[in-house]
Amino acid sequence: MGSEAEVALPSRRIRVARSVLVAVGVLGLGLGAYVLVDSVALRRLPGLALWIAGAIVLHDAVISPLVFGLGVLTRRAGHRVAGSVVVTVQATIVLGSLMTLIVLPAIAAQRQGPRNPTVLPLDYAANLGLFWLILAVACAAVSLWFYLRTRRANQRPSRIQS
Repeated sequence: MGSEAEVALPSRRIRVARSVLVAVGVLGLGLGAYVLVDSVALRRLPGLALWIAGAIVLHDAVISPLVFGLGVLTRRAGHRVAGSVVVTVQATIVLGSLMTLIVLPAIAAQRQGPRNPTVLPLDYAANLGLFWLILAVACAAVSLWFYLRTRRANQRPSRIQS
């Protein structure tokens, strides 16, 4: 067993992995900035900045508190429910929230009436509702499977050898 100092310090592999991830992130930001400057007209930048600010406000003021609150509720239920069920519900909430953030701009653009009706041909609001329904059913099925598996495991007699 190692000393506390050895346990507290990250291993060399973890430091290398972190460095690689930071480098990839910085390169990704650089590529994104280049593509932004290269492909977006200067007159459209204020609208883009407004859209990004709106996305940040929507995320920080609506989605994050909702996910956090639901996470707190599921953790409180975690005392009575298996941890795998709690994680499944939390993952479902995050996945649904992300899909909602992706689809909301298409719904808003469709409500304004696109200039070309073939650009947004689907009923995105109905499809988002259907996605949430399927996601909820899948979450319930996976949670039930985890619950039953955990319950069966808890009912088995323990094999204590003397």
